[in-house]
Amino acid sequence: MKKTAMKITHLPTPWFHQQILAWYDQQGRHTLPWKKAINAYRVWVSEIMLQQTQVSTVIPYFKRFMKTFPNVKTLAKAPLDDVLHLWAGLGYYARGRNLHKTAQMIHQQYQDKFPSTVEALMELPGIGRSTAGAIVAQAFNLRAPICDGNVKRVLSRLHCIGGWPGQKEVEAILWELANHYTPSERVADYTQAMMDIGATLCTRSSPNCSACPLQKRCQAYAEDKQHIYPQKKPQKTLPSRQTLMLCLLNKNKEILLQQRPQKGIWGGLWSLPQFDDKETLTAFIQQHFGLKRLTLSPLVEIQHTFTHFHLTITPWQGKISKSTALQTEDLHWVDAKALKKLGFPAPVKKLLRYDMIAENM
Repeated sequence: MKKTAMKITHLPTPWFHQQILAWYDQQGRHTLPWKKAINAYRVWVSEIMLQQTQVSTVIPYFKRFMKTFPNVKTLAKAPLDDVLHLWAGLGYYARGRNLHKTAQMIHQQYQDKFPSTVEALMELPGIGRSTAGAIVAQAFNLRAPICDGNVKRVLSRLHCIGGWPGQKEVEAILWELANHYTPSERVADYTQAMMDIGATLCTRSSPNCSACPLQKRCQAYAEDKQHIYPQKKPQKTLPSRQTLMLCLLNKNKEILLQQRPQKGIWGGLWSLPQFDDKETLTAFIQQHFGLKRLTLSPLVEIQHTFTHFHLTITPWQGKISKSTALQTEDLHWVDAKALKKLGFPAPVKKLLRYDMIAENM
């Protein structure tokens, strides 16, 4: 594999732009929902949702989000719970929290108008260099390079750039290439085209090279090494953790929920009370409800994988005969009808749908 410090020979930009834009005019994804009535707000929301998430998954979320929050002002004024409820299932929940923070800043500091420079956008929560470039290019049609995962894959194969794209040295080379090839005209179309080619043709596995407009000058294709580039991130063995969750119901058929801190895993979302072990769970019940003993029955364990570890959730279900007042602000008795309005982590949402719980509510 070639070293990342190698000298790059750029392709002629007129040829490059002609190939990319001609392909986009014929084969590009022109019907994506965020391409309709395009503006900075819609581009921004779609770009944040598309981070770490496939287009097919994002589309229904985007449509629901736009229906509820059609502009930055409505998003800024909405309670965070409403935002996280619509975000639930997309994962990486810091994106949803940052979306809300940024909307408030744009509403208060920019009078609902998005900045049109990469530098100003990068000052806002959750907006990195590539996302800022995508907003500037697509919403304002101004020259700004992007270098998301799709673009990195195209450029890595085009020039046989060795190394994992997440490494600083490799990323710097890819950004230099992205900047070099970005045109001054039809920037919005070019930006979308590069993302489309990476997503639909130059895919991670089984790339459709025969349909790629860059095939004739792609080094990886010429050397039959598409499978090598880009190099994968060095794998690490993920550690495993275990936790317990309490599914507690009262006489009013309400379930005990706890809102998580704004920072950290599942920040701001609602969850079942969580414990490290059975002793801590028992102490919690005694502290809040004065019960030394409570019959608990186990539910089916749930496996959930985060970026950095595997989590096994063991749920325990119990019922109390009274509706005790709660002593802390983060704990709440919630009626079943209100569950649909709250934002839950995916495994907790799955757990709340179990027939065993539903029958008791």
